[in-house]
Amino acid sequence: MENGVEKIVRATEREIPGIGRLLIQVNDVHADARPDLFCKGGRKYTDKQLKGILKAPETPVFVALDAAGEVLGYAFCKFEHHAYKSGKIVTLYIDDLCVDERVRGAHVGSALFRYAEDFARQSGCYNLTLNVWRGNDAARRFYETMGLTEQKIGLEKIL
Repeated sequence: MENGVEKIVRATEREIPGIGRLLIQVNDVHADARPDLFCKGGRKYTDKQLKGILKAPETPVFVALDAAGEVLGYAFCKFEHHAYKSGKIVTLYIDDLCVDERVRGAHVGSALFRYAEDFARQSGCYNLTLNVWRGNDAARRFYETMGLTEQKIGLEKIL
């Protein structure tokens, strides 16, 4: 591949240490934007939770690896099933996409996103969706360059 990415594969337990390192990085990005919800140094999932996620067919996780097998980035995905008046659709939801801060800007995220997009197409999905936290402007710009457009807007009032 390119940009230091040797391959993108479905994650296994062997990648948990690298995924864990990146979970802290992405949490810190969220903590900068929303310190009321996220604490620096935290992680979304424990190693035990990661093992369960990696085994479940409905929650594929993809990792970008360098030639030494080090995790450069990941994409946590989840199949969602929706029923609409027009029929049922399957969505691939990207729950979390993170690139190691040391290689951000090297198009690792683009490679991961395209891989997830191709996977969604091959899996018969109607669409691919994700959420971006307000204040994470770099992520929003990235997803817009990948061709995503607003689907809906979530609002809140902090009490």
